[in-house]
Amino acid sequence: MLKIVFLDRDTLSPETVLRAPAFPHELIVHDRTAPADVANRIASADIVISNKAPLSREALSRAPRLKMIAVAATGTDIVDLAAARERGITVCNIRNYAKHTVPEHAFALMLALRRSILPYRQSVLDGRWQEAAQFCFFDHPIADLGGSTLGIIGNGTLGKAVGRIAEAFGMSVLVAGRKGSGENKPGQTPFDDVMRRADVITLHCPLNAETRGIISTREFALMERKPILINTGRGGLVDEQALEQALEKGEIAAAGFDVTDGEPPAADSPMMRIAARPNVILTPHVAWASREAIQALADQLIENIELFVAGTPRNMVG
Repeated sequence: MLKIVFLDRDTLSPETVLRAPAFPHELIVHDRTAPADVANRIASADIVISNKAPLSREALSRAPRLKMIAVAATGTDIVDLAAARERGITVCNIRNYAKHTVPEHAFALMLALRRSILPYRQSVLDGRWQEAAQFCFFDHPIADLGGSTLGIIGNGTLGKAVGRIAEAFGMSVLVAGRKGSGENKPGQTPFDDVMRRADVITLHCPLNAETRGIISTREFALMERKPILINTGRGGLVDEQALEQALEKGEIAAAGFDVTDGEPPAADSPMMRIAARPNVILTPHVAWASREAIQALADQLIENIELFVAGTPRNMVG
């Protein structure tokens, strides 16, 4: 009988159904697990499920029976992949479950910021409509997405889905090539050109050593069109202090973020300092979290485990 330990069940919504794997097993579920407690909780596990609880080299070294890490997410930066590979531990992730929910959230942020939805809502609540004494008022800027240019950084499943929606809105789409590269794949635009030409920039790339801080002071200075910056990927993709300064200097028009570098962000972090600005929307890492998407993730998670036990693993990483 295999022992399965789920380190952070609370990262999936309470209404999500997590069916039992179809093989003899013991399932131990923890609502959440602090990093310091991971090693003890996985010490006798054959299979570990984790969404955000970190699986470090030290923790893995204390789990001699561990055969599989089932990541309940697409990103695998919580796992020391090199240590897992050395130990022969299979790491599998979740793929393509968020192909609707993340692009829709990205466009919700774009539309709300481009059309000043939240400032106008607040104005109505504050009585401004009555003060205007006419059928409308023009206190906040409004601009269409149609006819504007969208720059996409990261052209995987989510980036491509965002591009298709953008085209339906009548936007021109630029897919950024690799930052700092002198060569670009067909259909890609040099990274710096995207910074200069885009009215909206949206991030859909993984967080790794190459992409950490991919948007920082240099990139903000290139943004000639003062774009809206959307990040539904990972917080570390953007230098948050540089973002705060860019907003102060007017180098960008607005920012819509669903992620921060460290979650939850500290109360005195740059993201919390800018969160109340009328041209900033910060949501709590919920772009992935539609009811349909979380259930699809949970179903795929159990399928990944069953396929591994059956000897036909899929979605292997590292």
